[in-house]
Amino acid sequence: MLLLVYVNDVILIGNTLNLINRVVIALGKKFSLKDFGSINFFLGIQVSQTDSGLLLTQSKYIDDLLHKLKLTSLKSSPTPFIVEWCFSVTRGIPMSDMFIYRSTIGVLQYLTNTRSDIAYIVNHLSQFLQQPTDIHWQGVKRVLQYLSGTKDMGLLIQPSDDFAIITFSNIDWASDINDRKSVAAYCVYLSNSLVSLSSKKQTTIARSSTKSEYRALAYTYIC
Repeated sequence: MLLLVYVNDVILIGNTLNLINRVVIALGKKFSLKDFGSINFFLGIQVSQTDSGLLLTQSKYIDDLLHKLKLTSLKSSPTPFIVEWCFSVTRGIPMSDMFIYRSTIGVLQYLTNTRSDIAYIVNHLSQFLQQPTDIHWQGVKRVLQYLSGTKDMGLLIQPSDDFAIITFSNIDWASDINDRKSVAAYCVYLSNSLVSLSSKKQTTIARSSTKSEYRALAYTYIC
């Protein structure tokens, strides 16, 4: 999960700004600090200041991944996966180099920090790390095709004086053909900014969609 504290252009309440300055001064007395000005790049995440807020993208991170995999000429696709695809542990030919699959999934997991639109399929493909096949690799390449055409998409953090927390949850009941477990997902907004998200398979099998939905709500409330 990515945690950001956005100060510029936010309506600060009370003496919050003074408190921040005091903390920075106190840290400066103990450690060597340097002010680099407005943030523009952090841990592979590009930060652009717009009229609407901070736009977090990972276009360079995507370019580096495609270059590493020698897939820079990959044709883009409009979606990260095809709904009709059913990934199974038994379908396909086992990959000879499993490290490529595993390392690529790890990179895609980090990309979900700013690209919530790939969270579901990346979570699904990560379930085949133990013995990936060529079919699973096709699914990964589909995600890469989608990312290659949508590099500039990202996460927008908007300043606001409204601190309302809005949560959405959903369930894909018995969607996993291997064990018939459901996939639960939720996202949490602070005003208009997405601050937390998850897409995860449930640990138990639900015999009805109602049960799985209640479990998804309970998981969302706990998190």
